[in-house]
Amino acid sequence: MTYQVEADQHLFGVADNGIGIPAEYLEKIFNVFQRLHTIEEYPGTGIGLAVVKKSVELLGGRVWVESTEGSGSTFRIQIPKE
Repeated sequence: MTYQVEADQHLFGVADNGIGIPAEYLEKIFNVFQRLHTIEEYPGTGIGLAVVKKSVELLGGRVWVESTEGSGSTFRIQIPKE
């Protein structure tokens, strides 16, 4: 996990070394019930990232992911200081 303070923002980053996310799905994964794999391949409900996105937006921030297939992903959250 990383953390930085910019002029008026807090910036968090959480990285993994997983399978990565294809570029065409980078925005879709933040929608409710959007799964890239079957529940047998990777368990979960498909709502976790949507909840994160909604929570961050309610705080006036934004969330996004940077990813390379086969090399993992870094999820980033930026929220205002005040």
